[in-house]
Amino acid sequence: MPARRLADALRTETIGGVLLIAAALIGLVWANTPWASAYTDISQYKIGYLNLAGWSAEGLLAIFFFVAGLELKREFAVGDLRDPKRAVLPIAAAVGGMAVPALIYTLINLGGAVRGWAIPSATDIAFALAVLAVIGKHLPPALRTFLLTLAVVDDLLAIIIIAVFYTASLHVLWLLLALVPLTLFALAVRRFPRTYLLLPLAVATWALVHESGVHATVAGVLLAFTVPVAATESVEHRWRPVSAGIAVPVFAFFAAGVSISGGFGASLRDRITIGVVCGLVLGKTIGITAATWLVQRFTRAELAEELRWPHVIGLGMLGGVGFTVSLLIGELAFGAGTEQDDHAKIGVLLGSVISAVLAAVLLNTMRQKGRPRGRP
Repeated sequence: MPARRLADALRTETIGGVLLIAAALIGLVWANTPWASAYTDISQYKIGYLNLAGWSAEGLLAIFFFVAGLELKREFAVGDLRDPKRAVLPIAAAVGGMAVPALIYTLINLGGAVRGWAIPSATDIAFALAVLAVIGKHLPPALRTFLLTLAVVDDLLAIIIIAVFYTASLHVLWLLLALVPLTLFALAVRRFPRTYLLLPLAVATWALVHESGVHATVAGVLLAFTVPVAATESVEHRWRPVSAGIAVPVFAFFAAGVSISGGFGASLRDRITIGVVCGLVLGKTIGITAATWLVQRFTRAELAEELRWPHVIGLGMLGGVGFTVSLLIGELAFGAGTEQDDHAKIGVLLGSVISAVLAAVLLNTMRQKGRPRGRP
């Protein structure tokens, strides 16, 4: 059936990454055409208490975090993160890959917009895996496993950062009330995993978390953590096409629509843009590579036999693709549509593209070296 084939296509990392990039490009180009006012009108069109851009960032993106949460739970329960010996290197790489970019951004913006310190600390799991999928032939399978584990831990840390550092005001009563539908969801998903009863309970949890002041995407993670481990794969299978085909592209369309005509040169000179670009391109590479080397040097942890240090450096560069969550953190730090947010978005776009290109070049070189003789 066409619908089933479409859903299967959306579950592949390459298709999801292509849709993400295409949606971002459409938003960016549209926002810099004579019809930019129409783009702004659509973004600001209000439905209920949020405009369409707000619904994409807090509503649809909760689906992305729900899917990420399912993957997190499965990895910690039965995946690579269950075994400390296998998990320690990518976990350390994720921590280093978040700390060093944040430090670089902060040093560049001392006395200025330091609130955006977390913008270059996130890795876009969909974008990064899509790039790796395109160039992944003849690269060691352990490379993808390392990147996936790193990105999963990176997502977890990003969720914690959003919840702790970018919650403006916390209303405990609403948060406690959110426990009611969340608990009912946890009970229902064990007894009736396919029932439509789950959807209104999920929506109620999302709404109450939103009212509490915590960013509503955190509700997606909380809901995912209540799903039994045995059911995470099937639930993720059903929701990944929605995340990859609708939630993430729509968010990218609205988030990437920054006007650069006339102000691009000024943005390139702005410390926010410089900090984000340097954090993503340099900070991720240095942080991931250095943390991996230090842990291997001073513990018994070792890289997989087929991995070489150029592979790790390439993964560090690939970690600089900080698209979806970086754009979200920029909006949370500076406010959507502000001049500072526009500078941050330009930094995220530039840094992500530069990181992806550098990683593709290096890893493609390693792929050529690892290609069996006589094979294309």
